[in-house]
Amino acid sequence: MNTILIIDDEAKIRSLLSRIISLEGFEVFEASNLKSGLKKLETSEIDIVICDVKLPDGNGVEFSKIIKDKFSTVEIILLTAFGNIPDGVLAIKNGAFDYITKGDDNTRILPLIYKAAEKVALNKRVLHLEKQLNRKQSFESIVGKSSIIISAINSAQKVAATDATVLLTGETGTGKEVFAQAIHYASKRNKNNFIAINCSAFGKDLLENELFGHKAGAFTGAMKDSKGIFEEANLGTVFLDEIGEMPLDLQAKLLRVLESGEFLKVGDSKPTKTDVRIIAATNRNLETEIEKGNFREDLYYRINIFQIKLPSLRERVADIELLVNFFLKSFSLKTGKNITSVSLDYLKALKNHPWKGNIRELRNVIERSVILTDSSELGIESLPIDISVYSSDKDSAQIKIMSAFSMASAEKMQIQKVLNHTKGNKAEAARLLEIGIATLYRKVEEYKIS
Repeated sequence: MNTILIIDDEAKIRSLLSRIISLEGFEVFEASNLKSGLKKLETSEIDIVICDVKLPDGNGVEFSKIIKDKFSTVEIILLTAFGNIPDGVLAIKNGAFDYITKGDDNTRILPLIYKAAEKVALNKRVLHLEKQLNRKQSFESIVGKSSIIISAINSAQKVAATDATVLLTGETGTGKEVFAQAIHYASKRNKNNFIAINCSAFGKDLLENELFGHKAGAFTGAMKDSKGIFEEANLGTVFLDEIGEMPLDLQAKLLRVLESGEFLKVGDSKPTKTDVRIIAATNRNLETEIEKGNFREDLYYRINIFQIKLPSLRERVADIELLVNFFLKSFSLKTGKNITSVSLDYLKALKNHPWKGNIRELRNVIERSVILTDSSELGIESLPIDISVYSSDKDSAQIKIMSAFSMASAEKMQIQKVLNHTKGNKAEAARLLEIGIATLYRKVEEYKIS
């Protein structure tokens, strides 16, 4: 049931409108002026406001903007005794749903209320979806309660409110892009683009074009001007992952962006202005790269204004159980399985594993286990052999005396299970098994897997 607030200094009109609207099943509140109307908006869940234009303490047209600024999902219908076009135009500009004349448009009020109610429902759905999206990209989405990860989150939250350039360091798979997104969406730039690019994924020429764009005719096939990431992300954030892999001459162009807020497109002689925040990330030691001549020292000091080191999973073993439960819930939902727990042996094996691939590796292992498990609990038998055997606390001598046949048998069984799950799709099976496609074909032939 929608709630409606009627603001009018004429008691008879308020009473008449209230009776008509109440008969339609709406809950109605009344106010005689803008001050009491605003108080009612602040203390009650109001969906639609029906407001007179001329009131003792102000103008309804101007009040519309105040309402929309404070209560974005509320829709406003303005009533006036003397309608005029300029007021109507300004009312709509200020966010009013409609502007009608008392007496002449009485038959329009109820249909307008129903249309406004539909708009309110849409507004609320959009707001709900935005909140869900922002929650996924916020600091709340970072799983962990260990002191080392909380310290990193606290540092990131503090720098998010500024425009400072941030350098995220740490091993691969520690969640650098997740942190970069959280910083962006907690910043004043959060309404604008967040664009991420992996500097190691492109050759020099292609990376230059991706970052800075080009002018028509800059090279063969450049039929028209093209925007690069720094132009597309204007007023937003650019996340440069694996910045240590960026070629030296592109590092010079990046330095110009940081120092002057401008760059040259490929094939252009006129600089393009941009206002972006840069968050960079690397798993390399940039100081060592500087000594080797692979990274510019002046660029390093420009991007290293605020450094946050993200801990490896080995440094936050206490968070493994939380992460396992998070990924288990996600993949169980995705696969339609009702897996609700993990065995003690399973968890123990995960906690003893070195996790060179960190959270990304853990995520892949949980996804694989969920696929292979047909019961309500993840057991150690669903883990890859290198984790279930070498990460357990079994005696190393016992591992050495395991026969080649038993290892091969377990490997064959795992490959067969995954191929069954992927319905024979070897590329997908290789991804889940974390082996190369050529290796998978060799194993299939070796074990005579059909």
